[in-house]
Amino acid sequence: MAPTIAAKPSHHHHRVPVRAGLAWPSPAHPFVTDGGLETDLIYNRGERLREFAAYPLLRTERGRAVLDDYYDGYAAVARAHGAGLLLETPTWRASADWGARLGDDRRALYDVNVLAVHHLLALRERYADIRDVLVSGAIGPRADAYADIPPVDPDDAHTYHEPQIGAFAEGGAHLVTGFTLSDPGEAIGIARAAFFHGLPAVIGFTVEEDGRLRGGMPLREAIELVDAETDTVHYMVNCAHPQHVLRGLGEGGAWLGRIASVRCNASTRTHAELDRATRLDAGDIDELRRGHDALRERLPGLSVIGGCCGTDASHVAALWEERRSA
Repeated sequence: MAPTIAAKPSHHHHRVPVRAGLAWPSPAHPFVTDGGLETDLIYNRGERLREFAAYPLLRTERGRAVLDDYYDGYAAVARAHGAGLLLETPTWRASADWGARLGDDRRALYDVNVLAVHHLLALRERYADIRDVLVSGAIGPRADAYADIPPVDPDDAHTYHEPQIGAFAEGGAHLVTGFTLSDPGEAIGIARAAFFHGLPAVIGFTVEEDGRLRGGMPLREAIELVDAETDTVHYMVNCAHPQHVLRGLGEGGAWLGRIASVRCNASTRTHAELDRATRLDAGDIDELRRGHDALRERLPGLSVIGGCCGTDASHVAALWEERRSA
């Protein structure tokens, strides 16, 4: 029988099942995921990414080869540890408002989002020796992730993000992941659009130095708001150093079990400082590992481990070495 996602108990009676034959991340079967795609491409590989958008690389053979080399590094970590592998499409910026800045209309964006999934499904075949590989459609916020924005209406977010999620569904993605979100209304809209297309949704919030969402909302409040309105599978915290994430975990509680994925920044700098940076801050790996160790002690459901800005495969490998020795 096909496994189903262990979703939270709630007033909902519907569940989005994992497709037959697919294993889902769990603490007993953790998954490796990637690091800071855009910062790795810009600073380590010399790519020029207009508007911080990686998806145009999918349109050339050279660009696809660069992406393949990037993902190969994380596949190697998964192999080394007998873990699953969660592949995220390079589509954080492949939605209408950002695409328009790059000259892409809705049709072009739809096609490149489908292509992004097909590209990773082909890599999945190449990684057949890895026990379990999932392909996720990656979504970024409509606005600048680190700017102050007014509250987002969930219906508006649903309407805005639905075309990208529809493309992921057509391409054959296994799930959808929202990255660097700081507004629960936008998260609700993304999760509802994913449900509409029959795709499990993972919601990733980012926090500031104080462990709260931009604008001051506690992480717990944001997760509980989204949980009350959606069937989100689990939550991720990304694009913040472990020190910053730890400040947001509070006194504990059952809600911490809803966070199954962490993708931390290598740097302890604030988002504003990183935005202004002209050189890569690869951080202190030992400090990152210590922080990650503290997060693991607080998050009983932790199942997906990767990185975010400033991290590459060497950082993620170090976190997995630490995990094995713990």
